[in-house]
Amino acid sequence: MITAVVLYNLPESIGLEECREHFTKIAPDFLKAKGFLRKQFICRKEGDVAGGVYMWETQADAEAFYSGPWRDGIRARYGNDPKIQYFETVALADKASGKAGAV
Repeated sequence: MITAVVLYNLPESIGLEECREHFTKIAPDFLKAKGFLRKQFICRKEGDVAGGVYMWETQADAEAFYSGPWRDGIRARYGNDPKIQYFETVALADKASGKAGAV
């Protein structure tokens, strides 16, 4: 399992509330992506940086998603390329499900 941390700079015209509205609208679309497991949409309170913390089945699934229309949409909406870091997910603790331990 892969965790990807994705961040991009926001233009001054987009702040926390604009992010909240847009992210809430687009959240269901991610459920269709191959290998997608989970995303936490994030935005700094100051509204200058946003992105997400994603969980994917494989890094190949994540890279395929980020190299397609998604990246073009980030460029068009925010005017810059996202910064993406990949991490091997070695354990989880999830209070909602009550599960904790190795993945």
